[in-house]
Amino acid sequence: MKLIVQVPCLNEEATLPLVLESIPAAIEGIDEIEILIVDDGSTDATVEVALAHGVHHVISHTDRMGLARSFRDGVEYALQHGADIVVNTDGDNQYPQARIADLVAPILAGRADIVIGDRQTHTIEHFSAFKKVMQRFGSWVVNRAAGTELPDAASGFRAYSRYSLYRLNVVTQFSYTMETIIQAGNKRLAIASVEVDTNPKTRESRLFSNMFEHMLKSGQAIMRSYIMYKPWPVFAAMTALFGVLGAIPFVRYAVLLATGDQGNHYQSLMLGTLLLIGSGLSLALGVLSDLSKTNRILAEEQLYRAKESQYGPAYPAATGARQRRRQVP
Repeated sequence: MKLIVQVPCLNEEATLPLVLESIPAAIEGIDEIEILIVDDGSTDATVEVALAHGVHHVISHTDRMGLARSFRDGVEYALQHGADIVVNTDGDNQYPQARIADLVAPILAGRADIVIGDRQTHTIEHFSAFKKVMQRFGSWVVNRAAGTELPDAASGFRAYSRYSLYRLNVVTQFSYTMETIIQAGNKRLAIASVEVDTNPKTRESRLFSNMFEHMLKSGQAIMRSYIMYKPWPVFAAMTALFGVLGAIPFVRYAVLLATGDQGNHYQSLMLGTLLLIGSGLSLALGVLSDLSKTNRILAEEQLYRAKESQYGPAYPAATGARQRRRQVP
């Protein structure tokens, strides 16, 4: 059983030693532990620090490509090098790497495909009251979209089984955290949560310039992922909304005619017609989106088979019991 801990980095020369020194050297049930640094265009000595600390693998982007791309590149590299479990942490030492053993335990026991470290955001002192509320609200929205019950959907401290990484396909350019939960929930992957205490803050987030930018980009990622897997609820709601709004002017016009009002109300009829056209277009988009969903499911099944062919079986020998349980009809 091989574990690769991937650490996305952007100018982390000051904090990276703390991260690397706190990653466990041995975990019960794990035969090999290797570290992968994904350098996202650092201009400091991040790579040199990593190599000086004996890091096994380094991927370097020539320019900044973002967290989602770093995650995808790290996962692909880890799978190419035989990872059975991939743990993602951060180079700013936010997460307690010493808890990696607890993070992978549910996967080793066959109880989960993905495990997320719950930062217990309501206890983090440097989070403002507004940020704590938004974190809870964001997790609630993601849970509704994914059909999950996770307390901290935005946490980047995670463990993924090889099987889950075969099933997940990250397409966002912002952050993979929300998207992978929505995908995993709709693909019926087992997701567990482990409470962890975060380390003291070392710097401001580089993922976004302010909380409102984070909310906007996260909202876009959530909506895009939700529509990918559940297009009908969205477009059916739009169809019904435009249909009801479009019917109101016609009903009003009929009532006015019935009461003898001969006034010019054609503007209302034009508005109603436009709204009904919008309802029809929403219905058509719903049909097309549902057809697109079917094609995506077929394409993802092909991607899964291609990954198995490229990287090997989805289940390592050590989790054979879990594989047998999945094969039982």
